Amino acid sequence: MRKVTRRLMLLDTASLYFRAYFGVPDSVKAPDGTPVNAVRGLLDFIDRLVKDHRPDDLVACMDADWRPHWRVELIPSYKAHRVAEEHAAGPDEEEVPDTLSPQVPVIEEVLDAVGIARVGVEGYEADDVIGTFTTRAPGPVDIVTGDRDLYQLVDDARGVRVLYPLRGVGTLQLTDEAFLREKYGVDGPGYADLALLRGDPSDGLPGVPGIGEKTAAKLLAEFGDLAGIMAAVDDPASKLSPAQRKRLDAARPYVAIAPRVVRVAADVPLPVVDPALPRTPRDPAALDALTARWGLGGSLERLLGTLRR
Repeated sequence: MRKVTRRLMLLDTASLYFRAYFGVPDSVKAPDGTPVNAVRGLLDFIDRLVKDHRPDDLVACMDADWRPHWRVELIPSYKAHRVAEEHAAGPDEEEVPDTLSPQVPVIEEVLDAVGIARVGVEGYEADDVIGTFTTRAPGPVDIVTGDRDLYQLVDDARGVRVLYPLRGVGTLQLTDEAFLREKYGVDGPGYADLALLRGDPSDGLPGVPGIGEKTAAKLLAEFGDLAGIMAAVDDPASKLSPAQRKRLDAARPYVAIAPRVVRVAADVPLPVVDPALPRTPRDPAALDALTARWGLGGSLERLLGTLRR
């Protein structure tokens, strides 16, 4: 008997609702005038993704902590420029547009009422949740994200690819190993080393001064991975230029700790959830109340119609 393999789709939910917020006019409002552009935009995104890619299972992965303390302890500049307010006893508050913040709890309530699995784990980012689900998945995985950091999970042998939105989610860049090698000269794990070396201002990662993306790609092609590059620093016979050797040698403290920050976790304690796409709403009464309160209209109806098929 042939084994049926289910396709899992993992949503980097915050990445998608940020895109929905900026892509859908804020004239899309609830009956009381409250903007719901991110809510309706995300529902439209999910509807299109399910229609176009037909996953069997889907999990909306959440940022329970968008700037985990354990990452900040290693690299204090990590996402520091995006902090609106620091909290000693819990996650720092991220700088988010005023009219987006109130929409996030509505998004969570709607997903729960529809019956779409939603997972966030205290002390971890959505990237880490995605990394752990991907590591444990027995079948193919589609990761939908506007964050290139997750390219590190691409693995053709396991059927893991990233669907990167270019415009909405109607136009997606299918990121597999062929794309990564053509664009960056690396495979999935190599992308994490590339990002570590070149740095990432959007995440507050300094990188190795003087080592940009092209140089990082050349070094990885020459020496295989980060460990190989650092071994070459200690090898007088290696083909590193004097300037590269000096820069990498000076960056040893950063290179020693950065992998833990840059690489997504694969051991997050995930809760037990049913990721199967629902055919009917989990809580119809709650969904009716949310629809009336927030004016979800056609966006929700389209998604429910797609799920019924």
